Amino acid sequence: MAIVLQESLRGLFYAPFYAALARGAYAREGVDVTFASAPKPGDAATNVMGGAADVCWGGPMRVMDTYHHVPGCDLVCFGEVVTRDPFLLVGREPRPGFTVRDLVGLRVGTVSEVPTPWMCLQHDLRLAGVDPASVSRVSDRSMADNCAALAAGDLDVVQVFEPFVSTLVAAGTGFIWYAGASRGPTSYTTFYARRGVLAARREELVRMVRAIYRTQQWVAGASGAEIAATVASYFPAVPADILAAACARYKALEIWGDTPVLPRAGYDRLRDSLVSGGFVNPGTPFEVAVDNSLAEAVL
Repeated sequence: MAIVLQESLRGLFYAPFYAALARGAYAREGVDVTFASAPKPGDAATNVMGGAADVCWGGPMRVMDTYHHVPGCDLVCFGEVVTRDPFLLVGREPRPGFTVRDLVGLRVGTVSEVPTPWMCLQHDLRLAGVDPASVSRVSDRSMADNCAALAAGDLDVVQVFEPFVSTLVAAGTGFIWYAGASRGPTSYTTFYARRGVLAARREELVRMVRAIYRTQQWVAGASGAEIAATVASYFPAVPADILAAACARYKALEIWGDTPVLPRAGYDRLRDSLVSGGFVNPGTPFEVAVDNSLAEAVL
C-alpha cells in the first residue's frame, strides 16, 4: 500500500521535497509514495491525525500546535529538510546596517498565511530589547498584497518568502534588509507522522528518509539554476530566471540542511519563539516530538 505524502502548502523553500518527487528518489529506494496537498495549511496535521495522510512535510510548529490543542496527539517529526527560516524582510529602499530594532516607526507588512514567520520575528525583536507590540504592523493581508503595497509606497517593509523576494529585487521595487536564516538553525520543515505509523511502517519510512537524504546531497552539489529546472513544474507561473535566482539565494542562506537529522538547537529555538509569542505554552519537549533514529539509520 502506498504511503500518502502530503504537502502543507506550495512553497519554494520546500524545493528539496519537490526535487525528490521529480527525480524519482522514493521509487529508487523501493517505496511507493502518493503525493497529495492539504486543502489549507491548518488542515495538514489534522489530516495526518485522522488518517487521510500517512506522512506530511511541514513545520514542527504544526506538531506543537496539535499537541497543544488535540488530546491524544502522538505526532513525531522524523526527517528535517528546511533547517533555517526562509522568510526575509524586503524594504522600499536600501538600508545598510539594518537591525530588527529599526522596524520601530516603520509600516511593516507581516505574513498572514502562516504563523511561524511572525512568531520567529517577534522573538528576534524581544531578544533585541524591542516590544513587538511597538511595531506598526499590517498582519491581515497576503504576501502578494503586501508586495503590491510596498511597490505603491503604502508599506515600508514586508516579510516574504521566495519567489516574492527575487521578484521585488528584479523589479527594483524591493531591497533585502534582513534574512531570518541569519539567526541560525530554526527548525522549519520536517517529515512528521503519527507514532503508530512510524512503528508499523518503519522500514518504508526509513527508505523515505534515505531518499530525502540523497536528494539533500544532490541539492548541496547543484546550482540554483539546476534546482530551479528540476522543480519548475511545481511553479509554472514563476519565470525561469526568478526561480533560479530564488533557489540560488536559498542555497546561499543555507536554509536546506544536508542531512535529515533535526538538531535540538533548531527545535528549541523554534519552540522558544512560539512560546514567547503566546502561540503554545509550554511547547512540546524535543524528546516527545522528535525521533532522529530513522535519520541516524540512513546516515
